[in-house]
Amino acid sequence: MSSRQSYAPGAASGAEVRKDGEKWTLVLVRDLSHPPAKVWKALTDPSQLREWAPFDADRNLGSVGTATLSTVGAPTPHVSQTRVKRADAPHVLEFDWGGQEIRWELEALGGGTRLTLWHNIDRKFIAMGAAGWHICFDVLERHLAGDPLGRIVGGDAMQFGWQRLNAEYAQQFNVETAPRGGGHDR
Repeated sequence: MSSRQSYAPGAASGAEVRKDGEKWTLVLVRDLSHPPAKVWKALTDPSQLREWAPFDADRNLGSVGTATLSTVGAPTPHVSQTRVKRADAPHVLEFDWGGQEIRWELEALGGGTRLTLWHNIDRKFIAMGAAGWHICFDVLERHLAGDPLGRIVGGDAMQFGWQRLNAEYAQQFNVETAPRGGGHDR
């Protein structure tokens, strides 16, 4: 796994914050060189989620209904019931995660996919969330390319530039960085 040791995330980019009243939404966009059907499978198949996502799922998320998500890498295990509200393969996936709304949008782009994540998150954790998802997206990209890094979440992310990304996103979003250990799972 020499590629894991040499992995370093690029500069903070592809993210923005939308504010609607007191509701803050992190929007992250990443262009992937893989078709929507392949990306959809990585977003919904529990065995693929274990390769890159900050949570495990007890079932395939590709259909509407209840599922259990278990946060990985958190100081204390966080298990939550979720409801997949929309599963329109391979275009839109919506569910709640620990009370936060998550929406994935997949748009065909040439031979690849423009993947957009909408995550409503507490303002004080928005830079932390962006940094964590940034690393998860990098790991997802490598997984899809057949060059897996292995999941990098929680404390592991500290060894891979998470603090720098957190600071860069905080500056971009004009928010303060949250105290260390104050985040949901990152």
